[in-house]
Amino acid sequence: MGLEQYKGDMEMCCRCSTCKFIPMQRVTGHAYANVCPSISRYNFHSYSAGGRMNIGAAMLKQGMNYTDRLLDIVYNCQMCGACGVSCNYAMDMEVMEPIQEFRIKCVEDGKTHPALDKVIAGLRKHDSMVPPSGKRGDWASGLNLKDATKEKVDVLFHVGCLTSYDKNLQKLAKATAKILQKAGVNFGIAGDAESCCGGRAYQMGYKEDFLRQANKNMALIQQAGVKTVVTASADGYHAFKVLYDKFNLKGSLEVLHISEYIAKLIQDGKLKPRNKVGLSVTYHDPCGLGRLGEPWIHWNGKKIPGDRFVFDPPKVYRRGTQGVYQPPRDVLHSLPGVKLTEMTRIKEYAWCCGAGGGVSDSNPAFAQWTARERIEEAESTGAEAIVTACPWCEKSFSEAIRATGSNLKVYDLVELVEQAIS
Repeated sequence: MGLEQYKGDMEMCCRCSTCKFIPMQRVTGHAYANVCPSISRYNFHSYSAGGRMNIGAAMLKQGMNYTDRLLDIVYNCQMCGACGVSCNYAMDMEVMEPIQEFRIKCVEDGKTHPALDKVIAGLRKHDSMVPPSGKRGDWASGLNLKDATKEKVDVLFHVGCLTSYDKNLQKLAKATAKILQKAGVNFGIAGDAESCCGGRAYQMGYKEDFLRQANKNMALIQQAGVKTVVTASADGYHAFKVLYDKFNLKGSLEVLHISEYIAKLIQDGKLKPRNKVGLSVTYHDPCGLGRLGEPWIHWNGKKIPGDRFVFDPPKVYRRGTQGVYQPPRDVLHSLPGVKLTEMTRIKEYAWCCGAGGGVSDSNPAFAQWTARERIEEAESTGAEAIVTACPWCEKSFSEAIRATGSNLKVYDLVELVEQAIS
């Protein structure tokens, strides 16, 4: 690992600007052709994936010459992965990996962002990426849930930091628990013993903090004898499913997002949505569940010497197409009275909600600008509500809606499912 291993990828970038837009074959108009929030907001090549690749290649050649402008470029990226997916529509090269390693290198060299340092200090002290309000398991009071650290369960419901502590979003944890109870699932939570998954710390560049959290979580899971983890957080899904596998920590653990699990429960007849919801919606694909949620591909090989970018054995690239896209849509289609109208940018080309990469902490104005762009796109469908499957997305959209005075409603998928089965 390390920035050096991606030297060839960074040098291969030809500044074609494909990373800035959805593939031209899929463009239907000017309004929603952009895919990268960073270059769209700052309109200078260095803020694109290609620009970051060019800078990385130059830094490896000439030395890591950090400047304030360089760090502004590094940290004003939501790490959403859209650039890499667009590039890999036609190219075989790593894009997000060198950008991620650039961040890790900055942190290792002490070139951090003060706002992110504060968040990580909280993680180290409280095992949480958000300031704790009470105990982590307080949201479950009165629900009579099993403690997975003390009782045998088939499924561990990993709640996540934001949903555990944010008073406005604890409703999502409660809704998820009630859905699983309704389906008769033998599940439990870790309660106060639950730890942050570490995924957001990794995106911010704090690799060692991520690994500490990952090892802590896997130790708890192994001790509890749990074989399946279900999470309602897209960040948690990305961490458990992809990052833990990338660092050979996941083992045989089955990781499912709640949308996948609910879709299966409905298919198996264990959940029967009967109540009419009666809502016109559009669906937002969270980055961590969609393109970033594509399974990790392990590859061991070497680059063939010469002027071509060829590997032995051939290297398989993650192109974002294998993320979790259909299950949440299947669930929406199963809810009585719900009409789904798609936005222009969906699935692997979905526009980010703005909450990723630590930008919501380091540059909240940029984060909200990104969310407002998505709200505008959602409104263009004529839908009454935007539905997502991640608490961070709901938080971002709710804040943008309040700031703009939009009439659009925002829901998490589990909220609508709970309405349909209660």
